Amino acid sequence: MRALVSVSDKTGLVPFVKGLVDLGWQIIATGGTQKLLESEGVKTIGISEVTGFPEILDGRVKTLHPKVHGGILARRDIPAHMHTLEQNGIETIDLVCVNLYPFRQTIAKEGVTLEEAIENIDIGGPSMVRSAAKNWKDVTIVCNPEDYAPVLEELRRNGRTSDETRLKLSAKAYTHTAQYDSCIAGYMREKAGLPQKLFLEFDFKQALRYGENPHQSAAFYSATAKEPFSLAFASQIQGKELSYNNIQDANAALNVLRDFDEPCCVALKHMNPCGTAVAPTIEKAWQAAYEADKVSIYGGIVGVNRELTEEVALGMKPIFLEIVIAPSYTPGALEILSSKKNLRVLQVDMTRSEAAVTQYVGVNGGLLVQQLDTQVECINEGMCVTKAKPTAAMMKDLDFGWKIVKHVKSNAIAVVRDEHTIGIGAGQTNRVGSAHIALEEAKAAGYTEGLILASDGFLPFDDTVALAAEYGVAAIVQPGGSIRDGEAIAKADELGIVMLFTGVRHFKH
Repeated sequence: MRALVSVSDKTGLVPFVKGLVDLGWQIIATGGTQKLLESEGVKTIGISEVTGFPEILDGRVKTLHPKVHGGILARRDIPAHMHTLEQNGIETIDLVCVNLYPFRQTIAKEGVTLEEAIENIDIGGPSMVRSAAKNWKDVTIVCNPEDYAPVLEELRRNGRTSDETRLKLSAKAYTHTAQYDSCIAGYMREKAGLPQKLFLEFDFKQALRYGENPHQSAAFYSATAKEPFSLAFASQIQGKELSYNNIQDANAALNVLRDFDEPCCVALKHMNPCGTAVAPTIEKAWQAAYEADKVSIYGGIVGVNRELTEEVALGMKPIFLEIVIAPSYTPGALEILSSKKNLRVLQVDMTRSEAAVTQYVGVNGGLLVQQLDTQVECINEGMCVTKAKPTAAMMKDLDFGWKIVKHVKSNAIAVVRDEHTIGIGAGQTNRVGSAHIALEEAKAAGYTEGLILASDGFLPFDDTVALAAEYGVAAIVQPGGSIRDGEAIAKADELGIVMLFTGVRHFKH
């Protein structure tokens, strides 16, 4: 039995090959792989000894030869194939262990040139992988070091791999080359200025019990590269499996937390924040977020951007929650939360990053792609467009309200005071309707003066300003940009309300 070994990623290679040798296999190796194996005392056959031809063109051509591909592709159950091998002095190759040049890692390096990238495009490797994968009934193809141990164990136990194993390895091999080629294609198309073609690569993470509703099937996939503020790379410490809706809601909570540097707590329901607060400590932020809406938090999700402490956990204990999210937990907090067996407790990396985040949304027959709205404007007095000017206390609430309203479904209105939400109006078909809902919530909670109202889009009429005044709103922050901006400003001046224009819209559909 002969194995051909030629790998870029040499993780775990030596023990695997030594295991093959112990089972009586001959090892054919190329270049750097051969040097490594020989240095570890493994006897190998150089690829040039097999082909009878030297490696040429700086290693660009070494395995593209009939004595390699003939040995891999020949069907052992067809006498004519085996006769052809005999006539041409070709021996069979029964296992191919190959992974490819590090193209993805190369282009990720800062300042990499096109020439450097091209030299890391593998030619012989994908050819051998595809040949072995095609002839899976006779040849075992191994691309991933994770498969070394199970393949070696099966060979020790049975003398050969099973049909089922070889078929699975063949599928993995085609996945390996497909991912490799899509990365190269995307890079080269960009360099050539060709119209974009989107290549996506996500790994299966888990099957979900169902989608938004029990009659819908669903699954969860993760990106191949780890990202902060991501459920795909969260650690679940306890609780039931995440559902489709859980993941959507938890993701929305993380996007809120992403915008705050100060201690922040968000309670979220149906992808809308129902109570959010910032405070000097996470304990005070939690209490303010809970007080903001004690009704809607029931069955919701709570996320914090600081270590979750015993005090916060004790506050959560009497409340029915689906999920708790934090970057870390004190041992005491985990002990308290463990009494709620079904509660999903997630630990999520919340490391700050300036990298752009791409968002994908499926539509019938297509896919929408955009940069996630992570932009945060610095609210300042220069944005004021009214005669009345904001106080320092107002500026804090204006800044807080503006950060929150971008995470509410449009048409979105957030009413805040003392850096916590007191009313949320989400997803209405007109803006004044959203404002009415939010202001009524604030009134019901006993807040009737000194309120701050934030709107994710411009106010097209002065009706929202007039309504806000009736409920005790002292200042409004909005993007501006309506042809009727003058009417809104005039109404604010008439009623003594401060108004700021940010110049930026934050719709969330």
